[in-house]
Amino acid sequence: MIRVLLVDDQPLIRSGFRAPLDLEDDIEVVAEAGDGEEGLALIKDHLPHVALIDIQMPVMDGIEATRRIAADPTLAGVHVVMLTNYGMDEYVFEALRAGAAGFLVKDIVPEDLLHAVRVAARGDALLAPSITRKLIHRYVAQPPPASSAALEELTSREREAVALAARGLSNDQIADHMVISPMTAKTHINRAMTKLHARDRAQLVVLAYESGLVAPRNG
Repeated sequence: MIRVLLVDDQPLIRSGFRAPLDLEDDIEVVAEAGDGEEGLALIKDHLPHVALIDIQMPVMDGIEATRRIAADPTLAGVHVVMLTNYGMDEYVFEALRAGAAGFLVKDIVPEDLLHAVRVAARGDALLAPSITRKLIHRYVAQPPPASSAALEELTSREREAVALAARGLSNDQIADHMVISPMTAKTHINRAMTKLHARDRAQLVVLAYESGLVAPRNG
């Protein structure tokens, strides 16, 4: 059973997200909160697999709540997915850097919401959609200085796998591109995460761009 916790200051938004989740046999909404501080407390109590958290909220915003979740070893199993509007793009990359596994726009259709929750619960990053690639291009086109020394610990195959992951490829797609098995592709990614001390795949992708391993594409 996938445990989900909703954090948004608008009750109507929470209801809209909860309705399709409650219909699924393998998903349970364990709690709701109206701000980041309340949400963080409930997350510590319920230890959900997935926390759907709004970026902008009173008391404590979603980015700060995400930072605190990422910094707490007892919450390592909690995968944060940020909720945003198209008009709030400037916050999304900051949320990924804070430790979010990805993000969803609030007008997402129910089928995509259910898929996203299951993807996040598996520990995969929600980084493939075109909107995410556009954000990466916009906010990493001039990244802050980042040391590439850590990348020197990666093998050439691990570097290749990380670069492909940063392009939004799944493990199966990485395997096809590198002519290896999906399990080997996953192993390359997991080893790279360990070596680079990345909390999850999303942070691994952020590191790939910030270090210069991958350059944002135009478009």
